[in-house]
Amino acid sequence: MLKIYNTLTRAKDPFVPLEPGHVRIYVCGVTVYDRCHLGHGRVFVVFDTVVRYLRHLGYRVTYVRNITDIDDKIINRAKENGEDIAGLTERTIAAMTEDTTALLVAPPDHEPRATRHIDHMTAMIERLMAKDYAYQGPNGDVYFHVRRFPRYGRLSGRTLDDLKVGARVEADEAKDDPLDFVLWKSARAHEPAWPSPFGPGRPGWHIECSAMAAHCLGDHFDIHGGGLDLTFPHHENEIAQSEAANDVTFADTWMHVGFVRTNGEKMAKSLGNFRTLHDLLAVFDGEVLRYFLLASHYRSPLNYDDESIGQCREALTRLYQALKDAPDGEPESDSDYARRFRAAMDDDFNTPGALAVLFEMGHAIQRAREQGDAAAVGRLAATLRLLAGTLGLLTRPPAAFLQGTGDHEDIEALVALRDQARRERQWARSDALRDELRARGIVLEDTPTGTVWRRV
Repeated sequence: MLKIYNTLTRAKDPFVPLEPGHVRIYVCGVTVYDRCHLGHGRVFVVFDTVVRYLRHLGYRVTYVRNITDIDDKIINRAKENGEDIAGLTERTIAAMTEDTTALLVAPPDHEPRATRHIDHMTAMIERLMAKDYAYQGPNGDVYFHVRRFPRYGRLSGRTLDDLKVGARVEADEAKDDPLDFVLWKSARAHEPAWPSPFGPGRPGWHIECSAMAAHCLGDHFDIHGGGLDLTFPHHENEIAQSEAANDVTFADTWMHVGFVRTNGEKMAKSLGNFRTLHDLLAVFDGEVLRYFLLASHYRSPLNYDDESIGQCREALTRLYQALKDAPDGEPESDSDYARRFRAAMDDDFNTPGALAVLFEMGHAIQRAREQGDAAAVGRLAATLRLLAGTLGLLTRPPAAFLQGTGDHEDIEALVALRDQARRERQWARSDALRDELRARGIVLEDTPTGTVWRRV
């Protein structure tokens, strides 16, 4: 059965949804103040693949991925740009959607925005205050009282004593305890504010996800996910405020995606070492980037470099070449290949192991083709498409990937001229035309039925 590594238990736990046949997932999305980078792309692709595979297993899935559209970073960036916050966030959300579409990431079932759920946040804060888990400081901010939640630190493995050693308190701090975190920020001059029972202001970051998750999925749901950097304090704080407010377990399984690194250092906007998805997609095909992000296990660190992406492009090319000109066939969903593919994915979504099975199938297709067994080619190709589709791969016609976009007519004309030169035994001209096409990134393959081409 499917087993998922649970950050909360630090073990691969058998996965059993709360409601038979229905899986509810919440994933922390991005704060929309800038273009998404490759680390964000990894989270998008990983959980898109998780959802695809769960649906492949026959589950009904409700997938929620939020958008944080009010935050200190957004306010500061809008001021830097000299634009209003709504203009900045709408523009950045549109850019994010463009990038995720290019990565073949399907839209989530729900994509709540923080600014549209202020009432749900203030209602949760009111419950916390009524139960003495929250208090209002002299500066008007509302804080969560961490020491009143005895299970705090369970997700990250930190104790309150550990946290106290690392705490820093500013001279004008209004908290009762340095470990407490903000739930509601009182209104500041020239900043957005909403009315609330605690006075005008705006929500803290952590309460946003707790309120949106509960609204979309209920107080208790199956899987909560995000990047590894969110484990503490964001997800730790979500657990504390949600379980204190609602008196039930917040999420059963916690999944965290490993960092993308550049030269051994975490890729992050704050470090200035990030590559935006927009820039990468201007150079690399979106499916190639998706393959690169799935070629390592989602919990392991992933080091970015152009050479690795180039190797992924060649690997994906080989799979598409195996599918090229394959006859129609019925997929064998219970074949040995399918069973081994599912065994890999059932082991905490082991995509590298699943990709290895796809390559075995590619080799089997080529052998069947060489042996003239068209029926076997059709069956294997259909099964390959079915299984790869659960990873969001091999969803296009082979020619669309191999030949890419651009001026096909010009290339086809040069290929036709070369074919004519070969028929007329003008070998020097044939070689010159091949060289011209190669210089344009076009590789030719001479087959018994004619010349086929693909882009490098």
